[in-house]
Amino acid sequence: MEIKDFLIDENRSLLEAMSQLENAARKVLFVTKKGQFVAALTDGDVRRWILKKGSLDAKVKELANYKPKYLHESEKNKAKDYIKQNFIEGVPIVDEDHNIISIIIWNDEKVEKKSTLNIPVVIMAGGLGTRLYPYTKILPKPLIPIGEIPIAEHIINRFVENGCSEFYLILNHKKNMIKAYFNDLEKAYQLNYIDEKKLLGTGGGLSLLKGKITSTFILSNCDILIDEDYQKIMTFHQKQGNFITMICSMKRIRIPYGVVEINETGEIDEMKEKPEISIFVNTGMYVVDGRVVVEIEADKEMGFPDIIEKYRNQGEKIGVFPISENAWLDMGQLDELEIMRKRLEKDE
Repeated sequence: MEIKDFLIDENRSLLEAMSQLENAARKVLFVTKKGQFVAALTDGDVRRWILKKGSLDAKVKELANYKPKYLHESEKNKAKDYIKQNFIEGVPIVDEDHNIISIIIWNDEKVEKKSTLNIPVVIMAGGLGTRLYPYTKILPKPLIPIGEIPIAEHIINRFVENGCSEFYLILNHKKNMIKAYFNDLEKAYQLNYIDEKKLLGTGGGLSLLKGKITSTFILSNCDILIDEDYQKIMTFHQKQGNFITMICSMKRIRIPYGVVEINETGEIDEMKEKPEISIFVNTGMYVVDGRVVVEIEADKEMGFPDIIEKYRNQGEKIGVFPISENAWLDMGQLDELEIMRKRLEKDE
């Protein structure tokens, strides 16, 4: 990658910065003003801005850190130690005029370090998969292949990469086919099958885990992949003191019509031709306190959002961990299957 891939002008938009952070595959950008290095912007800065309800139309200069860390060219040999000491993703090397001449990134030594995240993962894999009909008339949704392996295995592999080894599959529709597939695999993790006798929804199935899970766990639908650092999500959950953390993705939606806003007298106040709006949507992945399993009513159909609403009303802290649109891979719809396949092939 080139230096320009890490640079962004302070007057560019937050949405452009989020896109560039993804494309750079790093967690930091270096902000310029009239071409000169003046600030840094990390994915953490973006997340904090969003959680404080900062505008998604904001400029980079509104949330960047204008006291960035950097080293002069004569100090370049200290870069790796400097990065470690300051717990940063990378450091720019500047000349006498404060222009960036190189960037030292905390490289593969960090990327390849084995994660220590080790909490149970519950995957809701019992649904009928009606949105993927007629494929699910033959195969259950968890076994629909994306590339050479099914989506459920992709999900489990991603968690294994992040240090998880204990999994619970809540099964119903065509459950014997799912068991047969995974029983035939050589696995470096523990896989437990939980059978639903009737469909209990994305929340109700958790009642089948009573006596099996009492501590914090991750809950995931079986048709998504979250391309994010799971340890970072868990650390965020703990530092925020959340009871439940919902992983939410940015979604940009273009309205295919001209939008008209009116004032109090019924006159046209503003017209926008096919505007694009940005919202955050629920991805279907959560970090969940073990009390949910202990306290949930048995054998009752409910969605997990119903559980969230219950605890919100009780005053428990329900937080959101925001991710970018491209960090959420969704195969719940037919037109997303090919997109997901290409993304996964690119990552391999």
